[in-house]
Amino acid sequence: MRPRALIVVMGVAGSGKSTVGRAVAERLGLPFVEADDFHPQANREKMAAGAALTDADRKPWIASLTAALARSPDPVTILACSALTPAVRDWLEAGFDGQVRYVLLSGDSDLIGERLAARRGHFAGQALLESQFAALTPPSDAAAVDVAQPLEVVVAAVCVAVEAFAPH
Repeated sequence: MRPRALIVVMGVAGSGKSTVGRAVAERLGLPFVEADDFHPQANREKMAAGAALTDADRKPWIASLTAALARSPDPVTILACSALTPAVRDWLEAGFDGQVRYVLLSGDSDLIGERLAARRGHFAGQALLESQFAALTPPSDAAAVDVAQPLEVVVAAVCVAVEAFAPH
């Protein structure tokens, strides 16, 4: 049996994790999981109010997420998840029965701020921008992709990283 792989498309709110992750999963024929779907309502309300989550807020979210991932039979999964801190990444890795690799969607705060200001219908808004960048501690082995590029270029670069991490 081939080992399982979880490819985490990570970054601050507004970096394009969901858009890019879905496009990559669709292009490569892989399942896609949106980590935001596993946030408890209290986390959503806290972020909607502009308050940053603490590790105490994040731990049950990641536990719920990894429990769902553990039930999946898929050998490779694309996950859109902020994964900003080493603690969150440690919890992801401890809760997943396979290899976890990271693709960091990076961009400067002006660009991300513009995206957040234009975003509608999501609980993580522009008020979180400063705390998101403050919390971001990228893993040293993440593949980094600059989101200032056109979406198609970003998606293609992430596909290359996914193929390098977990060929299927």
